[in-house]
Amino acid sequence: MRVGVADTTFARVNMGSFAVDELRKHASVKVERVTVPGMKDLPVACKKLIEEKNCDIVMALGMPGGQEKDRLCAHEASQGLIICQLMTNTHIIEVFVHEDEAKDDQELAWLAEQRSREHAVNAIRLILYPRELEKQAGSGQRQGFSDAGPARR
Repeated sequence: MRVGVADTTFARVNMGSFAVDELRKHASVKVERVTVPGMKDLPVACKKLIEEKNCDIVMALGMPGGQEKDRLCAHEASQGLIICQLMTNTHIIEVFVHEDEAKDDQELAWLAEQRSREHAVNAIRLILYPRELEKQAGSGQRQGFSDAGPARR
């Protein structure tokens, strides 16, 4: 199995390194990694990982800034990733950590690592152990911060 990891130099944390480390902890996989300048470069990087490197699944990691224009860029990148998934019929796990999600740099670094690692596990589950995800359906899982838990009636 081959897992693609695409990350950016714009991010303030090396999210790709955490994802690669976690992937290797949970499965014997070949990892193809590419780093691009910004978030809007992620869709083509992911498409190339799928089509040229034959990745079975890809993780797209990015860190939008806290300004409105950064949210817009993140939305555009997300739309590109969705289109790429539909064009290639391959899952791309979007792992974005917005700078304004954290109260300070320490929490931002912690959140970026946690979310990267938890989504790496999700990528492995999605392609190798989909029944594990099925068992978690409706359980309010969150990547990074605490899980929300299921809604009660």
